[in-house]
Amino acid sequence: MPSIIAGPLKINSIGGGVVNFGDSFYLSPKSSSKTNAGSGSLNTGDFINTNTGISSTNPFDPDISDQNVTANA
Repeated sequence: MPSIIAGPLKINSIGGGVVNFGDSFYLSPKSSSKTNAGSGSLNTGDFINTNTGISSTNPFDPDISDQNVTANA
């Protein structure tokens, strides 16, 4: 369904989403990220008690690239 925008349009910010106006064949967000975290580091909530002893995270990644963000697809 086509959309008609009858005036100026201003988008101040988009926090990790996709904005679509009218018809679209394929929507693909253009971002990629990687997170390295040790045991018990990404817990959220009230009154968390985590006993991990010794924790070690190895962020070494031998790959050249994990997820390429190129072109339009």
